[in-house]
Amino acid sequence: MAGLEHLWAGWRSDYIESATDAERGARGDRDACVFCRILASSLDDEQRHLVWTGERCVALLNAYPYTSGHLMVLPRRHVGELEELEPDEASELWSAVTDAVRAIKAAYTPGGVNIGANLGRAAGAGVPGHFHVHCLPRWNGDTNFMTSVAETRVMPEALSVSWRKLTEAWPGGRPRG
Repeated sequence: MAGLEHLWAGWRSDYIESATDAERGARGDRDACVFCRILASSLDDEQRHLVWTGERCVALLNAYPYTSGHLMVLPRRHVGELEELEPDEASELWSAVTDAVRAIKAAYTPGGVNIGANLGRAAGAGVPGHFHVHCLPRWNGDTNFMTSVAETRVMPEALSVSWRKLTEAWPGGRPRG
């Protein structure tokens, strides 16, 4: 059996701790929620990093990605808990997660894909008031010394490049809801 490998993202705890309650989107406060502000913005999809828009859910790039291609799938409605999703929201959300994985695999040909949701601040949620699922490509040994030693992340591509790759790879195109 191979030894346990560790990938460290030491900068992540600083980001979570430094976020104010307003930035985190305190439960029930749509005006303070970063996701609700993005969805309400009049900026175009590329500027908002919206990769896909459905009737009840959206997929957008993480502005603080672990890797290039780091997507988040979330309901349009401001809802903080998985169990608070309406059946139609849940159905569209999990279908979009599947499409996000397909798009990530087509755009990046990764060695694997992480899918996860952090439910609550104690679980690491940076925006605990608006439920979202992370989908991101992974490769063997995909961390480097910069994150561990210099507390710096090196992203090989700009968010605009990730946006273009993923919108082009999204299954069935990008429906507008």
